[in-house]
Amino acid sequence: MSGTTLPTPLYGLYQQEIGISSLTVTVLFSVYALGVITVLTLAGDFSDVLGRKSMLLAGLAFAAGSGVCFLFQESLALLFVGRVLSGFSAGLFTGVGTVAILELAPEGRLRRASLTATAANMLGLGCGPLLAGLLAQYAPSPLRLPYLTHLGLVAVAAVLVPWMPETVRRPEPRPSLTVSPPSVPPEVRSVFRPAALAAFVGFAMFGLFTAVAPSFMDQSLGVHNLAVEGSVVFLAFAASTLGQWLMGRVGVRRALPLGCFVLLLGVASVGAALLLSAFPLLVLGAAVSGLGQGLLFRSGLVTVSGRAPADRRAETTSAFFVAAYLGISLPIVGVGALSEVVSLRDSGLVFSACAALLAGAVGWWLTRHPPAEPSVPA
Repeated sequence: MSGTTLPTPLYGLYQQEIGISSLTVTVLFSVYALGVITVLTLAGDFSDVLGRKSMLLAGLAFAAGSGVCFLFQESLALLFVGRVLSGFSAGLFTGVGTVAILELAPEGRLRRASLTATAANMLGLGCGPLLAGLLAQYAPSPLRLPYLTHLGLVAVAAVLVPWMPETVRRPEPRPSLTVSPPSVPPEVRSVFRPAALAAFVGFAMFGLFTAVAPSFMDQSLGVHNLAVEGSVVFLAFAASTLGQWLMGRVGVRRALPLGCFVLLLGVASVGAALLLSAFPLLVLGAAVSGLGQGLLFRSGLVTVSGRAPADRRAETTSAFFVAAYLGISLPIVGVGALSEVVSLRDSGLVFSACAALLAGAVGWWLTRHPPAEPSVPA
């Protein structure tokens, strides 16, 4: 997962080397989300037929292909191909990796396995900018060494995956692979809409931090250290991991609206940081926004999957992830497009205001119509 966010602190260097605009950076970032959504909608249940290990190895192959594209980038087209391949890998790891960890968990350790999968996912996403920022700032070849390091980690994982137990017994004869886009059963829609909207806003905040926050820091806040920029993005993902852990303490019923209001405060802090050119407020915003995102995301996922019928739980969960990843793509392209008309700082202020209003509206609605605790553990 760290490979999917590895370019985050490096986009400024690509702007200098290739001469791309802020809009191109946001589009380049967003095609990653399209890759994730493609896998979730078209190949979400392939591992039930082909096995978990084979799909994890396919994800590693996509990750390696993405790293090679960035390593030998000579044109913008190759960067786009690399981002799409990175999205394919993330789509496979998000679903197949989580399911594999849960299926391998010993009896009575399912909750710990769930948190392990969450931490691997979110902290992996946070470690990408941290690793790339440190190497780009303090080591030679800033646009090569991060990807060489990532390819080395992919190689280690590719050696280890074949040794793990396979949890799927392949049916004989093997059924044909079918494409079944995710949908939402009628009985889930009342809770799906607010939960998906909250996830959309939470992931939009992550999109802001992973796509354009380093540019904000460089252009508006006077922060020119790539390691610091990567560390701020890491902080947002680490806080999300903490928020997902706290959800178990708070409970689903309270965590979903609470996460929306905490996210509102975090996004407001980001907006204040841009308005006042105050770097400490951006750091605070990263921590608070990440905490709110973690609370609302895990509680929303538990609510939606717990309400869904057993035979449609997988496709309902996939639909929830699609809504979340749309938040990473569409609003961030809007920020990039707006930055072509006004400054990047002003476009960030518009984004912060819209995200705060949406988070507050969803949180208010959820306080009036709190979700019921799921009837089954999800």
